[in-house]
Amino acid sequence: MASRNRRAALTSGLAALLAVTGLGLGAAPAQADPPPNPVCNPDRDFVWEDIVTARVEPTVTDFIAVAITPGTTGQYTRTLTEINSVSTTVNSSVEVTAEFKALFAKVSAKVGFSVSDTKSTTRSTSVTDTVNFNSPGYYGMYRGTRKVTGEWVRYLCARSGPGTGYWINTNPGGAGTYTTFDIPEQGTVSCGWPEPAGTVRASARLRLFC
Repeated sequence: MASRNRRAALTSGLAALLAVTGLGLGAAPAQADPPPNPVCNPDRDFVWEDIVTARVEPTVTDFIAVAITPGTTGQYTRTLTEINSVSTTVNSSVEVTAEFKALFAKVSAKVGFSVSDTKSTTRSTSVTDTVNFNSPGYYGMYRGTRKVTGEWVRYLCARSGPGTGYWINTNPGGAGTYTTFDIPEQGTVSCGWPEPAGTVRASARLRLFC
């Protein structure tokens, strides 16, 4: 019995140490701060939203590699191949209504660029590009965007008396999820020219396996 108690104490102590040092085996979901005031006035306060996390990921959605050999330079028009797509979603639903415009405005403020705040997708029936290649090399014609994903919270003010109320979190589990994206960009990358890390261009260049 004593040995079992010692093992339980060691396990409990290890779990506490992992929690303090941030080395837990399973990271807990990110939590946003609750509304600044624990109570609310339902006649004045209706909804309180906050962005918990926002992750930006350069994403190539359409791509084609082009090898230009000596003597074959000139203008080329190519239809790109779709390799990925990004859609605006809230809690995994693509039915994004006008009520979420304020939510995505907060996302834009958090990441520092404007994101889509309506039901939209990068998917297209076809993406074509025309480029004038003036020197031999290995190129990539691409279309892509900055995908943004994260968690968010929404509280509603529930009436508890005349002019008084309390905040209720409306997302099951505490936080909801969202996906959105920046304005798509289209261009060309080359094995002979490096691109800034963390950009859509750099992600497209990686597909050339230079």
